[in-house]
Amino acid sequence: MNSVIIYTVVSLSSLGALSAVILYVVARKFKVYEDPRIDEVQEILPGANCGGCGFAGCRNFAEALVRADSFEGLNCPVGGASLMGDVAKLLGKTAVAADPLVAVVRCNGTPVYRPKTSIYDGAKTCIIAHSLYGGETGCSYGCLGYGDCVNACLFGAMYMDPVTELPVIIDDKCVACGACVKACPKVIIELRKKAKKDRKIFVSCVNCDKGGPARKACNVACIGCSKCFQVCEYDAITMANNLAFINSVKCVLCRKCVEVCPTNAIHEINFPPRKEKTDTAVSGNEKKE
Repeated sequence: MNSVIIYTVVSLSSLGALSAVILYVVARKFKVYEDPRIDEVQEILPGANCGGCGFAGCRNFAEALVRADSFEGLNCPVGGASLMGDVAKLLGKTAVAADPLVAVVRCNGTPVYRPKTSIYDGAKTCIIAHSLYGGETGCSYGCLGYGDCVNACLFGAMYMDPVTELPVIIDDKCVACGACVKACPKVIIELRKKAKKDRKIFVSCVNCDKGGPARKACNVACIGCSKCFQVCEYDAITMANNLAFINSVKCVLCRKCVEVCPTNAIHEINFPPRKEKTDTAVSGNEKKE
């Protein structure tokens, strides 16, 4: 009886030792080396895991930064240039300058300009409503107003205006992560170059219908008249699908396009009030008299 017990103990011990040796050999053979700098870079990153860098999370972005030969095309929108400079210094690489961006809602279809023609009685999410029909108004391109973009924002940079029923972006909080852009099924939110003093000029419309139907659906729709295109001296405006688009990189914020837009579809944000024009002809006549 004792010999059986001893035999069993020895056998199990030998089997355990053999298994340990096998596991050790396998672990050594298939060991994956991980650069310790990845952890150091990850500590510098904000840890938001927002996906704005184009990677699944900060860990994946840190791995890409360590392995990259150049930072070209790599940027953390949350941390910005300062953070990328710190990472470059740590890794002994050169940071690539990237223009700061900010999200813009390209729809001004408030109830005043875009009256409702039907009532939606389903799940109050944009993605579901969009899959079912065009919307509660005559414009099938505009904002649905259920706030999927607001729910997607991790930085509290958006809210729904109860009066306009449109999302509002808080520039100071927006980090241009792009979560709201991805969440909008109508593709009305865009990341644009952030100018000084948060000034912006953009076409607040994505309606691709021809002028008549577009204007009938919304009083402030772009009608594709191309007047803005004709006055732009900087090649910043393009016309496609009955719709004008202003390139934020080329735009110099001269505001000439805003003046000629017949439907007020082009918005100018954070500019000082325009100076009132004086009638020089009348003034000249008065002086002569």
